[in-house]
Amino acid sequence: MEQLKHECGVAMIRLLKPLDYYEQKYGTWAWGFNKLYLMMEKQHNRGQEGAGIASVSLTNKPGTEYMFREKAEGKDAITEVFSRVTEAMAGELLMGHLRYSTTGKSGLTFVHPFLRRNNWRAKNLCLCGNFNMTNIDEVFRLLIQQGQSPRIYGDSYITLELMGHRLDREVERLYAEAKAQGLEGTAITDYIDNHVEIANVLRSTMSHYDGGYVMCGLTGSGEMFAVRDPWGIRPAFWYQNDEIIAVASERPVLQTTFDLLTEDIHELEPGHALIVHRNGAVANCSLFTLHSSLNKACSFERIYFSRGSDRDIYQERKRLGEQLTPAIMRAIDGDVANTVFSYIPNTAEVAFYGMTDGIRKSLPYGGRLEGADVRIEKVVWKDIKLRTFISDGAERNDLAAHVYDITYGSLRPYEDNLVIIDDSIVRGTTLRESIFKILDRLHPKKIVMVSSSPQIRYPDYYGIDMSHLEELCAFRAAIELIRERGMQQLIAETYRKCKTEPLAANHVRAIYAPFTVEEINKKIVEMLRPDGMQTPIELVFQSIEGLHTACPNHSGDWYFMGHYPTPGGMRLCNQAFVSYVENVLKKQL
Repeated sequence: MEQLKHECGVAMIRLLKPLDYYEQKYGTWAWGFNKLYLMMEKQHNRGQEGAGIASVSLTNKPGTEYMFREKAEGKDAITEVFSRVTEAMAGELLMGHLRYSTTGKSGLTFVHPFLRRNNWRAKNLCLCGNFNMTNIDEVFRLLIQQGQSPRIYGDSYITLELMGHRLDREVERLYAEAKAQGLEGTAITDYIDNHVEIANVLRSTMSHYDGGYVMCGLTGSGEMFAVRDPWGIRPAFWYQNDEIIAVASERPVLQTTFDLLTEDIHELEPGHALIVHRNGAVANCSLFTLHSSLNKACSFERIYFSRGSDRDIYQERKRLGEQLTPAIMRAIDGDVANTVFSYIPNTAEVAFYGMTDGIRKSLPYGGRLEGADVRIEKVVWKDIKLRTFISDGAERNDLAAHVYDITYGSLRPYEDNLVIIDDSIVRGTTLRESIFKILDRLHPKKIVMVSSSPQIRYPDYYGIDMSHLEELCAFRAAIELIRERGMQQLIAETYRKCKTEPLAANHVRAIYAPFTVEEINKKIVEMLRPDGMQTPIELVFQSIEGLHTACPNHSGDWYFMGHYPTPGGMRLCNQAFVSYVENVLKKQL
């Protein structure tokens, strides 16, 4: 409902045969680019602010370009960059990226891939990724201590320079080896190009980072790699046959592009790098010393971000909906006959199927109401995005209320309950300004607003645009309860701990400790209810136990429980509370 900025998407292809093989077999020199285009379009959900591609040719001669890059901004960026592709850009290594900014930095400068040039092929480096680093200040200081002076302060550029520096050292190591063996001239170059150990570069670079990432890269000498953070926060998948090796952020992307079974595809393990060497040899190596308890794969990927066409994600989202059945039945006093079930389009649709399955299973007569099925209607429609060109606040809010529309006559006024499910409730703005207002026009007896995820209580710092506590309606509700009950000392004490002990614990968890989920739910309803609305509203959230039951292999729940997988995430959450107290509360005094 409330459009979260998505994480970025990555796509890579390594052609393992000579380029003329694909032209002869598939009838076009652009076969690899066509597949890359399809992979990127199938991940368009992950980034619509910009797109970029890169390619490397292993056969182009000195004096001709062998490393290419194109970038564009806007929702049509994918089409634009591929419209610029020419046969001269054909290469064995292809890489694509879709960007959604989580830092607020925009413009073509910040669109991936990033390119570091050098006259030595092996020192050329092109990077893209799905990542957000929480300790970029520390890495920046490391570069300064090494004598570097980065032109731009940003995690992408700093990573490019740090990794580029380590790649330079690797090339220099090989240069010394070649000289020791008595090699001269181009024989040294050939030796370097054929012996680069990109794992050395990745270990000495990525060990400095705290954050969630899938980092992908190409070198001018023909090395290709994708590395996943040791906590498994960000996802990556890969496939190999005798013609190609391909990498993507989501499994169905590879299935659709190359017509594969689910079992054909491998998930890149946390802390591992998939490396394809210049000669096409593949290595899947561990970069870090790992413990199973470190694995904190993002649960929000399963609830919201990843495409629901994935076999496992589809079933998980259905389970998330079905597990809410007991709480929904309590909210409507078991009166299924006088209840209409619906969903907020479009990401909650699968959870809706699970929810209605659960309702049917809870009924007698084989899941039917004395011969009648559970009542399902498409109550809410999402219209095209309206341009709020009017600057006056009241008029802008009135326009915003019409982003969604309703199906008139879809329920019996004052007789039917309306149960309507969404994947998450984050800020609550859309509920207050649009959804509740238009649903009230149908005059339901009661609205039960259901979230297939638990209450979102904490910001994210690993690649989702959700970094401020005051944006979260659950946090605002807890603060309001603290004020009403005269517990302001809790805010002061939490502030003191966040300020003085930012790495000791996530002190913000104390803000929620005095209250039950139900108490916070009721306060959220009070805060989000539009003026003049009379229809009773009840919120039903997924439980944290239900989340882990539905998504057993994705235990990353920091949005809901505040258990950040890295020290950097915890530190930034504490800093967010300090900023809230110092900025937001002071304005209210």
